[in-house]
Amino acid sequence: MGSEVFVKPVAGAPGTSGELISAGYRYRSVKAELRENAIRRLSELGDGSLGALFPGVVGYEDTVVPQMVHAILSGHDTLLLGLRGQAKTRMLRAMVALLDEWIPVIAPECLARFGGTDLPDDPISPTTSAGRRAASELANEVPIAWLHRSNRYHEKLATPDVTIADLIGEIDLIRHAEGRYLSDEATMHFGLVPRSNRGLFVMNELPDLAPRIQVGLFNVLEERDVQIRGYPVRLELDLALMFSANPEDYTNRGRIVTPLKDRIGSVVRTHYPSDLEEAMRITRENAYVERKNAEPRTAVRRSGGRPDLDAAALRFEKPVEAPEVVVPRVMHEILETCIGMARSSSHINQASGVSVRASIAALETMVSAAEMRALRSGDSRTLVRPSDTTHIHAAFRGKVELMLAEDSSDGVATEDRLIDAIFGEALKQVIGRKIDVEDLEEIAAGFAGGLRLEFSDTNSASETLASLGCVDGLREASDRLARSVGLDPADDHAAVCAGELVLEYLYVNNRLSKMSTRGGAAYKR
Repeated sequence: MGSEVFVKPVAGAPGTSGELISAGYRYRSVKAELRENAIRRLSELGDGSLGALFPGVVGYEDTVVPQMVHAILSGHDTLLLGLRGQAKTRMLRAMVALLDEWIPVIAPECLARFGGTDLPDDPISPTTSAGRRAASELANEVPIAWLHRSNRYHEKLATPDVTIADLIGEIDLIRHAEGRYLSDEATMHFGLVPRSNRGLFVMNELPDLAPRIQVGLFNVLEERDVQIRGYPVRLELDLALMFSANPEDYTNRGRIVTPLKDRIGSVVRTHYPSDLEEAMRITRENAYVERKNAEPRTAVRRSGGRPDLDAAALRFEKPVEAPEVVVPRVMHEILETCIGMARSSSHINQASGVSVRASIAALETMVSAAEMRALRSGDSRTLVRPSDTTHIHAAFRGKVELMLAEDSSDGVATEDRLIDAIFGEALKQVIGRKIDVEDLEEIAAGFAGGLRLEFSDTNSASETLASLGCVDGLREASDRLARSVGLDPADDHAAVCAGELVLEYLYVNNRLSKMSTRGGAAYKR
């Protein structure tokens, strides 16, 4: 940890260990700090929702959060066990909020003066040999710096190539050549775990860590010390260890060795959203849907090569006015129903799971498809409608693992066909609660004479709405459906969305056939 993360005392703040004691400071271990702050937050919360303890995490208020609170109050090291896309990492990162905002540590230059490293160390109860020497020689005049809680969290993604040196440390031969003993901690180049002293260390995807490296964590979990190259470097670490992992029956991964799992205090199971409303809320809060004056979640500010500056060609673009895109509740409901069906489909590997990222990416793609359609047609406002869902394959690919063999002999991948089938079943279920397919037979009969109804991305909403009038009864049925799903039939965009839903419902019930066209779709008998 570089000294740049430490802040010098400001005016009025204690600057030495003696001033700290006079100000009433008391040393607490990291786990005691988490426990006391959790108790304080729970007292302030009263009978309110426990979800407030972990902002941004939805659906765990009555399941995962209570177990996490129990682990914190018990002073346990914790493992979050669950499928991908279940907010495991988000929950672990939220633990930072339960740390004190600022804590005092021995100033790095003071530790260096006594031959130590730059590991964070408490000025009242030091654990490093340099810190203890400083406290012994300087008494109450140990200079301090301040460490913010955001710098007390360290996270590592477990991969097979992670070494003991990365996590625990290695002998620094240069320091050894300077005359230090091998058993002296100042001879060591410490890894991430010791550098997390006075903070939190999180290891993501623990089963991916090689078993011999997992064994290296035994002493840290149980005795809180480290041993490097057989030398008993006694470093009494003060930190909380937390892990995340997929269930062990996910066979393409490694395993958590049993002795390590035995040393983890609490193993908390996570889960996918338990109901539709919960799933919709999670997706809405995380998806890039409200796009006015907002950047994508993963905006990258870097460029490729650097051409020579041509002042004559230099210009600064004005902000563009993107079309307004509205996501009707019914379309979002169909999407989340599709995700729910995928999580129970026998054709999808349920040991891998269907991540929440699938619904987030799919909703974003639907909004983008509607946005592009509005730009091509010249509409300044539009609604997401069924024709926009034909583009969601790209968002789903890689987020589901099939039990079926891949077969694209007809030019359509098995994965894409399965996504279409599940989405069609979801639409049938959601719209089937609003209308009866038998009541739409008149509309299906209207296509018997060879009528073909085409939709194009380049047509405006008013042009598309006019084409719906070519089919007897379609406008009336779409108006009835619009009112039943909360859409305004007087709004051209809403009426077109409802009309497409009627046609799509007939298609998934085998009353019509559908063909994808360039930039749209066509329905016929």
